[in-house]
Amino acid sequence: MTKVRSVECGMRSVKGGLFASLIFLSAQSPSNAQALPPLPDTTGFGVHVLAAARATDRAIWVGTYGQGIFVLRPGAAGWEQLRHSSDSSVRSISWDFVHAFGFGPAGEIWYGTVGNGWGLSTDGGTTWTNWEFRQLGPEWQYVAPNGIATRGDTVYIGTADGIKLSWDRGATWGEITDSAGATTAQHVLGRLPDQYVLALAAGPDGSLWAAGLRGVARSSDGGRSWIEFPAPGRVRALAADSGGVVWVGTEQGLSRLDPARHAWLDKKGRPACGIAPGGPAVKKCRVDMPPIEMLERVAPGRVYAATRQGVYAQDGDALNLCDPVPAATTYLSLAPGWYAVGRPSGLVSCRLDQGLTLVGISYQQRPDTEVEALRHTWFERPIALADQPYIDQTYRYGSTMGGNFQQHQGVEFNNPDGTPVHAIGDGVVVFAGPAEQGANTVAIRHTRRLKNLFVYSVYYHNTTLLTSVGHAVKAGDVIATVGNTGRATNDHLHLEVHASPVDSVALIVDPNERYPRYTVNPELWIRPLPGTGIVAGQVWDAQGRPVPQARVYGLMKAEPQETPFSYAETYGEHNHPDPAYREHFAVSDVESGDYTLAVVVEGKRLTRRIRVAAGRLSWVVFGSGAH
Repeated sequence: MTKVRSVECGMRSVKGGLFASLIFLSAQSPSNAQALPPLPDTTGFGVHVLAAARATDRAIWVGTYGQGIFVLRPGAAGWEQLRHSSDSSVRSISWDFVHAFGFGPAGEIWYGTVGNGWGLSTDGGTTWTNWEFRQLGPEWQYVAPNGIATRGDTVYIGTADGIKLSWDRGATWGEITDSAGATTAQHVLGRLPDQYVLALAAGPDGSLWAAGLRGVARSSDGGRSWIEFPAPGRVRALAADSGGVVWVGTEQGLSRLDPARHAWLDKKGRPACGIAPGGPAVKKCRVDMPPIEMLERVAPGRVYAATRQGVYAQDGDALNLCDPVPAATTYLSLAPGWYAVGRPSGLVSCRLDQGLTLVGISYQQRPDTEVEALRHTWFERPIALADQPYIDQTYRYGSTMGGNFQQHQGVEFNNPDGTPVHAIGDGVVVFAGPAEQGANTVAIRHTRRLKNLFVYSVYYHNTTLLTSVGHAVKAGDVIATVGNTGRATNDHLHLEVHASPVDSVALIVDPNERYPRYTVNPELWIRPLPGTGIVAGQVWDAQGRPVPQARVYGLMKAEPQETPFSYAETYGEHNHPDPAYREHFAVSDVESGDYTLAVVVEGKRLTRRIRVAAGRLSWVVFGSGAH
């Protein structure tokens, strides 16, 4: 049975505010002795919190999306902000997108980033030593969410290319990876079943747990050898418990695995589901809940789960919804009865108190826009659903990651080296070979045309090419394998879709052209995942001009967690609206539901309410100058 506990967190809203509940406390508010000061917000949309942790000196460390690190020192009245600096003499952090922390026994502070490695401070965060592209090369850049674990002097850093470990503060590194990753790793100390690490945890018994795309693996010898267990879905978080048991959080719910008994446990801790391919088939071995962002073990047999719909407490056979705040990204215990919840709009400190009662008043608002049919989602995904089929959410078509990169011309599918790449539709291979900076590339001219436009798909950065020019391919055919050839900073597939008025391969694949003239947003051409839809629209200024690189807030997306979604960006001068939509931005794979979107145009905040339906497109327009 799920029951609501009372919290001191104010007004709640679900999916951006369309379904709102006004929360009232029927008793006096408790002391604010453990309340946290608000994070400084310079955007007007809050600070997107990705990780929160407490160091050995009791300081609270918060990692964010694009705003670096915030630190609350013991006794301090406010937050200290640590950001990346281009001045190398400052010895700052390497990247402002931080979603992992780890702390060593002698005051070491480790942090991990979304896409630019990790770093270490031994002086409380004043200066940093970083391992980024210059030190790591085109791998090891993507640290797993909360993917840093420490055991004594040894630090383990889980990444999309395996685990890096060091026992001497980074002077020496070893690698734990799979057979494909071992071909490029320099000091392989162990072999994982799957190099694409989604979560990492160290157990109180000295064990090490790692979750990959295929399941959960345990090591009892520091990572040299591993035993794999199939998991019940894509794993998003791990929390090692006493007795060798591990809590496993997935996009579907919460489970507990006992490797000694080779079984999944029911809510009373009894072995009830044996290990079988695909994980537990018996529902009583999983507690259904929204996609889990983070797990924190607070006591033996007790764990808190930060989810997309609030914070849950699992205590034996009791499951309580502790905090109905939407889109919880992280959880941190502060003191008995007090905790902090991170979310896309900031960090909230809350107090649990069984003596308080909640009264809710709900209302439903109609959306400003209606949904419409999809116009040309003709294509399948280039990555199979059994691999990592989710589009990188930080660097979509048109994105600059908040001004950090050039305007993106395609979409990314982060996957381990060697993952099969599939043709998205029927057509003929018109290019197969090295392109930009040696990137192994395939281009397909598709059979279907949009009015008088030729439609191409282009696949970059492959390790190997498995087709050649002139070959006819069908949707789903394997044409290459994922890699990091060319100008790449990790193993991934870069996919472009072009809609061209001329049949010219030279205009589609040109190694000297950074901004091809006919690219369009692939998210409007690939069928959205089951149960999801597409959101697209326009943002105009008062003179009726498109607003470039405007941030559109309000959508919430769970997957992939390792590249979190924060906002959509409107296109810049080097991106192109789709000929069938004329949109300024588009985001696919959005879960069905109601959302409130917001954007700032010429200093004015504009909002629109939308409803997303599976297999449909929701169209939204901002700006008084729209035409």
